[in-house]
Amino acid sequence: MKQGSGIPIWLIPLAAGLGALILVFAVLMALDARPQARSGDVTSTGRADIGGPFTLMDHNGATVTDADFAGRPMLIYFGFTYCPDICPFSLQIMASALDQLTDAQRNEFQTVLITVDPERDTPEQLAQYVASQAFPEGLTGLTGTPEQIADVASAYRVVYRRALEEGAPEDSYTMDHSSIIYLMDRSGEFHSVFAHGTSPDRMASALQDFLEENPR
Repeated sequence: MKQGSGIPIWLIPLAAGLGALILVFAVLMALDARPQARSGDVTSTGRADIGGPFTLMDHNGATVTDADFAGRPMLIYFGFTYCPDICPFSLQIMASALDQLTDAQRNEFQTVLITVDPERDTPEQLAQYVASQAFPEGLTGLTGTPEQIADVASAYRVVYRRALEEGAPEDSYTMDHSSIIYLMDRSGEFHSVFAHGTSPDRMASALQDFLEENPR
């Protein structure tokens, strides 16, 4: 690379890593509540201002709202189908954790993927993606207009932005985004988060504890 032509190639991975760390830090700072309990990669809070009503479209093309999931605890992840690594990794961790539960315990939870890339993640694209056997069975994909996605992301304190390498085709962009799994209780209220990299064993144990503490 010629001098003065931009960021040196060797700095690009470092810059990307720092950007991801900044995004995660921003999300964690935005969780506006005092932690009541913290164990490793699982953070629980009492009355965090996270979540709320939403209207989106599922991967079957049907309009859904938060009320459609009432009565079931939800595991919610914000990502996108063109994500090369972080999103599939997180969804596989979620699937592995749920596989450690009994059938009855596993069926308690509704797993949800909300896209942060609504321009490319159509219902048809999401339907193909969530059908992967590597992901949780029954995973629901949700999309919407850019405005609807911005609203629900803001409600969940999710940070995301489009990223495009200099000189790359416009349609080859990726999305920088926070990688956190949210656990919402049966009434749709925020319960806790699982940080990126939480082990399946730790997540499974936390989910079992949740069910014991929050029976039907």
